[in-house]
Amino acid sequence: KEKIIETVLLDNIQTEINFESKGGYYIEDEILNSKLKFFCNSFIRDQRNLLEKVVFENNNKEKKVLIIYTKEFESLYKELSKKYPNEYYFLINRENIESQVKNILHVDKSLLKNKKFSNLDTELKIIHEPRIRNDISKIYFLSGYDLGKTIVPLFRNYAFEKSFYSTTEVFHEANDMKKLVDFENMLTPTTNNMINNISRGNKISIKNQIEMTLIRDYILLEKVYQNNLFKNEIVPDSGNLKIKKGSCVNRKLSLWKISTDLI
Repeated sequence: KEKIIETVLLDNIQTEINFESKGGYYIEDEILNSKLKFFCNSFIRDQRNLLEKVVFENNNKEKKVLIIYTKEFESLYKELSKKYPNEYYFLINRENIESQVKNILHVDKSLLKNKKFSNLDTELKIIHEPRIRNDISKIYFLSGYDLGKTIVPLFRNYAFEKSFYSTTEVFHEANDMKKLVDFENMLTPTTNNMINNISRGNKISIKNQIEMTLIRDYILLEKVYQNNLFKNEIVPDSGNLKIKKGSCVNRKLSLWKISTDLI
């Protein structure tokens, strides 16, 4: 309720809202995971659907997808591991994170191999860049911001040539777009208008700005349906397709490559 009122006031939207009507539409507290009226899926589900297609279905079959997940995403890990059982799944916890990353990527094996060569001739100085395992094609992160801001930079340090993917959940709790430097070059599903809204918004959290964008879209669609404005070819900020009468709204998200040059 508070977010709806805040959105209406900030945007100076001319509309009438009744929270007491028995025939009203119920909006769940978890807006990001709620299938808002008129939309085909929740915003998070739309993101995950796109990533499944790009990460798993379009993957090089000769190599595996590496899925890194934290405890809070265990249910999603179980869902994905049933659908795509042949990929690599690793749980990351809070203890000795860098050691876990090195072990997953086989960095320690590379360092040990170099040490053996060095021991053969102590006077020979070898400049060694640790090599990671060569059987992975992509890395998909299932993590929130708390651990993600530590995990992702460590993986990028060793596996900078690999493509990184995640939903926006990995940076939801960040309060400034500049904090996304930790996720440089990561691919995440969203829209240009959504990114612009986040950039212009308050500093509470990125999650808050995304939620407010979704509420704006919900109010917009109510206006379109109530006033039959389909000919205006309106596109919601959380999607890339025009609103069409007689069908749920498919967001058709695109992948945004995080870059500090654009922040």
